Amino acid sequence: MYDFDGGDVASSIYYGLFALQHRGQESCGIAVSDTDGPKGKVISYKGMGLVNEVFTPETLGTLRGNIGVGHVRYSTAGESTMENAQPLVLNYIKGTLAIAHNGNLINANELRQDLARTGAIFQTTIDSEVIAYHIARERLNSKSAEEAVRRACEKLRGAYALVVSSPRKLIGARDPYGFHPLCIGRRDNAYIIASETCALETIGAQYVRDVMPGEVVTITKEKGIVSDMTMALPEGREARCVFEYIYFARIDSRIDGMSVYESRVRAGRFLAMDSPVEADLVTGVPESGNAAALGFSLESGIPYVAAFVKNSYVGRTFIKPKQKSRESSVQVKLNVLAEAVRGKRVVMIDDSIVRGTTSARIVRMLRDAGATEVHVRISSPPFLWPCYFGTDIPVREQLIAYNRTVEDIRQIIGADSLGYLEIGRLSEMVGGLPICTGCFTGKYPMEPPTGDIRGDYEK
Repeated sequence: MYDFDGGDVASSIYYGLFALQHRGQESCGIAVSDTDGPKGKVISYKGMGLVNEVFTPETLGTLRGNIGVGHVRYSTAGESTMENAQPLVLNYIKGTLAIAHNGNLINANELRQDLARTGAIFQTTIDSEVIAYHIARERLNSKSAEEAVRRACEKLRGAYALVVSSPRKLIGARDPYGFHPLCIGRRDNAYIIASETCALETIGAQYVRDVMPGEVVTITKEKGIVSDMTMALPEGREARCVFEYIYFARIDSRIDGMSVYESRVRAGRFLAMDSPVEADLVTGVPESGNAAALGFSLESGIPYVAAFVKNSYVGRTFIKPKQKSRESSVQVKLNVLAEAVRGKRVVMIDDSIVRGTTSARIVRMLRDAGATEVHVRISSPPFLWPCYFGTDIPVREQLIAYNRTVEDIRQIIGADSLGYLEIGRLSEMVGGLPICTGCFTGKYPMEPPTGDIRGDYEK
């Protein structure tokens, strides 16, 4: 956020991060500076845990400045440690940069080795530090910070949505495929760049537009928003991560003009058309299964019932870093309303089955609560391939759908029937936007790396 009138931005960034907490729960941070203060003085605060655990009114009060960046982290490459918390603050010969990054680079190891050969010393194991170093290096031969950002981005392969603050500029960059979302908002005389529109609404800002795939935007007091589309691909070559619409983004966000809520309702309607079943009620696994369950109900005429009670104080189980913590949190996260399902044939809608452990537990919970039949419908196709671009879909051997039929999976999770969203429905689901379906099809928009570049997985 950059407030041209000089107001402090830390508290607004804090509330924006609060709205984006679903995107990462391991660590968070805010870095701010004053555009009228000493050039290059950046104040930052980072910590492990949730936004409301890390920041107190006292710490926010020390973060005085009218330009700044904030970040919540969900690790796919690099360990879940304090050193890897963002934003990263870089002091270098041309000044100071604060950088926050979402996504995964598939050539991060090559870029890191190139830097190490010329003496770079790394403090973290994350892609974002590699990006920061390259921006600093390019800045030595560039006329401006935004040119340095673009020249550094031209070396990157993979997914990145970046926010960079230099002493008097706020810069946003989105990779040419547009894997992950990035949008611009405005509140009075302040501009905001955020991963999702829900963060803008939380702080009372108006949505201006999305940062386009391949675009670098620079926001300054003198010129407002300046766009550089040098890296843009020909139209139709983009590859937005379809999992943003299926699961990752918050339901009240819009990404590239498409409502996340509407895309999930459509997925549920398609499931009802393609995998119908006779049942007494439809229910969604909170939160990301709810809108798809509503769509299934609207299309099939089977009543929608909220059969799960969710503990609001437990985070998202899919993005827990270790499998053991993922399993234990399912038990405290959800409870079944026995009165709603007892003696009933239930259609249970969820957004995905990754490893299968969570689905099996939830089916068992429904049966224990008295459901006579449990029919599972999944608002995505089966995961068959790993993701290299920023979603922690693991190595193939950990995926329940790997080398198994739908019937095999049905038996493992204990459902009476199982139906997945058909691959051909994905494009319709997002209103025809070009998408990446690599985790379902193995066809990636760029050549995937030969080794696993996404960190050390629990085998």
